[in-house]
Amino acid sequence: MPSTDPLAAAGPRLPWQAKFAALAVIWGASFLLIKIGLEALAPLQVATLRVLSGTATVLVVVALTGVRLPRSRRVWWHLGASGLFLSSLPFTLFPLGEERVSSALAGIGNATTPLAAVLFTLLLLPGERLSRRKVWSVVVGFLGVVVIVQPWESGGRPDLVGFGMTLLAGASYGLGWTYLKRFLGPGDAGGLSLPAAQLLVSSAQLLVVVTVWWLLHRDTFAAPWSTVPGSGPASLPVVAVLALGVVGTGVAFSLQFDVVRAVGPTVAATVTYVIPVVAVLLGVAFLHERLRWPQVVGAAIVLAAAVVTGLPQQRRGGGRRLSRRAPTRSPTGRR
Repeated sequence: MPSTDPLAAAGPRLPWQAKFAALAVIWGASFLLIKIGLEALAPLQVATLRVLSGTATVLVVVALTGVRLPRSRRVWWHLGASGLFLSSLPFTLFPLGEERVSSALAGIGNATTPLAAVLFTLLLLPGERLSRRKVWSVVVGFLGVVVIVQPWESGGRPDLVGFGMTLLAGASYGLGWTYLKRFLGPGDAGGLSLPAAQLLVSSAQLLVVVTVWWLLHRDTFAAPWSTVPGSGPASLPVVAVLALGVVGTGVAFSLQFDVVRAVGPTVAATVTYVIPVVAVLLGVAFLHERLRWPQVVGAAIVLAAAVVTGLPQQRRGGGRRLSRRAPTRSPTGRR
């Protein structure tokens, strides 16, 4: 039965490369929005508000388009695990890390996603072969991020705990997408069904966690939504987190699902290589930050690795052989 989701039908009309670029821009700015949100909100509040607003955005589209949520208990069980790795855990770890390190370093920590995707692909998807070119491009891309970080500098080293949290958050994405492909890939009909269901699960998880957190901090916070004592006006931080949720989670999450469906979790995870570059460019454009030569070189390495990783894998045999049973497609993508 064909999908009733018009977004799923329209998905192939927009190349995955365009969605990949949109994700890089959206998520490149997300660490700045988290930093702004932390001016008045606690990390768990940032994570919960982000997921709730993102979930609301996706559910509006689901209601308007008539998309059906999964009905299988098995699917919802696996969505609980993938929701933890793709939303609840990283969305909490990044704000926790940004309390101790800069937003730029948090974006760089996100670059562990492709490395984790390769590792967990080998562990969870033994039937999927990874070419040497893809593995080496991932390694080279990470070296490009190292160049941006400049660890050889003697001064100004980042807080290891805070940076470690961002590294763990980035690795969580790699595990989550690989887990999703391993256990739910065959049953994915496209569209917003799985993204909406997963965000619903993550919302439930974070609501429980933030409630427990508030019960342990009632002497400081009058309610779960109370702002940090002594902080300034909360309007801008709240707007920043809402933007992070609506665009950076609600819209971007569906785009990420489409990219994973098109090219797999390893290639899709390389968007995290471009995110630090976008963060640097935004800093130069809006915060008048100085771009040093190592950052330029590292950005070039990162972008080159992302392009190489996304190239289609060559088949053995050399020729462009078509299977007799393989259907051809019209320019519109229809069979």
